[in-house]
Amino acid sequence: MKYLLGIDFGGGASKATLLAENGQIVAEHTVEYPTLYPEAGACEQSPADWISALHENCKAILSKSGISPSDISAVAIDSATHTSLLCDKDFKPLCNAMHWTDSRSRHEATDLLLGYGEAIFEKTFHKPDTIWTLPQLLWQRRNRPELFEKARYVFFEKDYIRYYLTGVFCTDYIEAEGSMLFDCTKMQWDEALCALVGISVEMLPPIVRPTDIIGAVTSEAAEKTGLLAGTPVICGTTDTVMEVFASGAVEQGDMTVKLATAGRICVITDRPYPDRHLVNYSHIADGLWYPGTATKAAAASYRWYRDTFGGEYRELDEAAAKLPIGADGVFFHPYLNGELTPYADPQLCGSFTGLRATHTKAHFTRAVLEGVSLSLLDCKRYLDGLEIPHKDFATLIGGGTKGTLWRQITADALGITLHVTESADSSFGSAMLAGIATGVFSNAKDAVQKCVKKIATVTPNPESTAQYARLFEDYQKIHHALAPIYRERV
Repeated sequence: MKYLLGIDFGGGASKATLLAENGQIVAEHTVEYPTLYPEAGACEQSPADWISALHENCKAILSKSGISPSDISAVAIDSATHTSLLCDKDFKPLCNAMHWTDSRSRHEATDLLLGYGEAIFEKTFHKPDTIWTLPQLLWQRRNRPELFEKARYVFFEKDYIRYYLTGVFCTDYIEAEGSMLFDCTKMQWDEALCALVGISVEMLPPIVRPTDIIGAVTSEAAEKTGLLAGTPVICGTTDTVMEVFASGAVEQGDMTVKLATAGRICVITDRPYPDRHLVNYSHIADGLWYPGTATKAAAASYRWYRDTFGGEYRELDEAAAKLPIGADGVFFHPYLNGELTPYADPQLCGSFTGLRATHTKAHFTRAVLEGVSLSLLDCKRYLDGLEIPHKDFATLIGGGTKGTLWRQITADALGITLHVTESADSSFGSAMLAGIATGVFSNAKDAVQKCVKKIATVTPNPESTAQYARLFEDYQKIHHALAPIYRERV
């Protein structure tokens, strides 16, 4: 028996999944690491934390499974989309990586929008916003000029980790689509876009396909990880498309609802849908795309709440489950790093409102879960308005799928049936992708057929859906009332 190893690097943790060639999950392991907030609007990660998590995950997977490193056919890595890292001439990091949710580049995004917005949108299908690499690099150039002058290479998260394993500098076209430095119509780096921030195309990684085998584990990396030197490593791609793939969504009209660091609702289509409030990326299945809406802080909100106020997820869920829909009047808006769909407003702030002396910690917990789900409802209503054809059910993906309470709240709030699979984790998708690259699976549909297993169906309660629709009216009123205040304060 041969095995496939997929490793994901997300907003707060790295997860590894070992998949047998027969489609069975053999072992999993997760290592948490911090996301850093050194100043207002900042959201950074340390590359050293990524590498430490890589070491621990690889060793734990080998220990848990008991397999020989020589039995691993290939390794694939994915990570949060377009989290960028500046490196010097020796490929050494010059600073922490800027996570895609970092909102310090709001002035740069505005300048780009006013000066070049239409030209950028035509090439990238997106309008300038703080989440993209181009504005973030421009912020670094303006605010860290001495550091920026030393930069010779721009990495994206998974590509830096894979470079550590192989010594090969490259990226895939899906990752590139999120950089705002890439012409999505010509499928190549764009010199004019690069010129807006004063970098050359040569600073950016060569582009390959996600399934390309780009190199092998070096002897130095093998010593630190326990992997066998010479093990093939594929390029891999971004976390959301791997979650979409892992859920089995590989046909036009399939829909996914994501409860991970960010929240997203995506529909599988045969073309991009350029829209200023949608995010458009290619699928790994040939000829398909997965345009969708996005809310910045979904599971990230729950983790922030847990880390700030204490407790374990299971205990928090149990207490929140005893409360009625609406948390007795407490509302939470998950705008911890601003918001995307449908506001595209980096100056929005998170909030708890409606507090009384009678409220307990459980009320706050339930409000967080409901607030994220109502933010997803905001996303869904915008998506519905675009009339993109999709099925009347969706698959739930991301770490939030583990909580049965949150599953039900989300199904009720959205008013749609949600399917849950054995693993919709992006590391599982990366392991399947490694199988395609090595010929274990013939294509994406074959991998899904052999590996993806549905384990639960969550049906919305019509009465609960009606309650959430009424709550959503107040949810929006609170947003509309507070948004002007935040714009004045920040």
